[in-house]
Amino acid sequence: MMVNQTSNFQIQEVSTDRQREAFLNVPQKVYQNHQNWVQPLRRSIVKQLAPDNPFTGYGELQQFLAVDEVSGETLGRIVAAMNQRLIEKEGEKIGLFGYFECTENFVVAQALLEAACQWLRERGMIKIRGPIDLSTHNNCLFLVDGFDSSPMMMMPYNPAYYPQFMEKAGLQKAKDAYAYDFPLDNSLSAKFEKGYKIACKSGITFRPIHTKGEGFEQDCRSLYHLFTTAFVNNWSSTPRTESEFLEEAKDLQQLVDPDVFPIAEDNGKMIGFWMGLPDYNIALKHVNGKLNWLGIFKFLWYRRQIDQGRVIAFASLPEYRRKMVPLGLIYLGMQGGIRKGKPYKRAELSWVWEDNHPSRKLIESAGGKIYKTYSIYEKLL
Repeated sequence: MMVNQTSNFQIQEVSTDRQREAFLNVPQKVYQNHQNWVQPLRRSIVKQLAPDNPFTGYGELQQFLAVDEVSGETLGRIVAAMNQRLIEKEGEKIGLFGYFECTENFVVAQALLEAACQWLRERGMIKIRGPIDLSTHNNCLFLVDGFDSSPMMMMPYNPAYYPQFMEKAGLQKAKDAYAYDFPLDNSLSAKFEKGYKIACKSGITFRPIHTKGEGFEQDCRSLYHLFTTAFVNNWSSTPRTESEFLEEAKDLQQLVDPDVFPIAEDNGKMIGFWMGLPDYNIALKHVNGKLNWLGIFKFLWYRRQIDQGRVIAFASLPEYRRKMVPLGLIYLGMQGGIRKGKPYKRAELSWVWEDNHPSRKLIESAGGKIYKTYSIYEKLL
């Protein structure tokens, strides 16, 4: 269905298999000259946008394409979405846009954004926010500073003109987020080891995450409940269901390095964690978004070059912060990274909202330096 047309391109609602394939192929055109880009796995995008995705139980979405009228060439894409959980949490009719990719043509970008805005207006939304790919548990944010290196796993990368297009289209920054760089040849302050010892003396025990069988499943269930409790107030974020969380965890099971994933417990109850993972983007950069037999071979070959990791999150229940659990987790996570035989030379902790001052203070006291900045944008409809 054509929803908007100009003299040289048209905006189409995606409804056919051919259009869905064209939607998936847009990034190849946009990033053909971007050496630092790492193509996401196509099957992950397909799964997120599939009609049976759990999101459709509490949300609605529509994909759009910008297509050249003469050549039939695809010029850009966007998804408009309503996440009812987010609307209920924030008490405001907020619509989302995500999966945005566009050639360096502002007119095309503006038309894609307007198509998303109009779709949301028709459903009663009063504000649009993004980029958020259905929820912040998927890909979100535009990179605005730090284009000189590839993204670590599950972090975004985009052309430098995307933020400029957003502002020119009337969207304003809603919030920034940061990625912190940790060179592992720098020694942690002694206060972190001291914090670890204090936590141990107060009865807290630490161990690596289980990676197999029932132990892994139980740890994932405990992580889910801890995530839901610790991050309940995260901006623009809503909890996943336990089944959603466990499904995502299964995808990561074979990628976990338990030495950089310490768990804190009090009498057997999980009360904190430090979630570090090897940077598999170093290997995924060579598979072109496809883990077919050749892609798997390349992945296994290039994973031997992984020499850095990403800390996706760390948390402890508030009542355990005075027992120095956060310091103990940072100490163990960093010590695990420099253990003999480990390949890691640096780590990234990402992402952290600009107004999350307690976490930022702790990260910076551990030696983390901001080296990439990201933004979420929004505007009234």
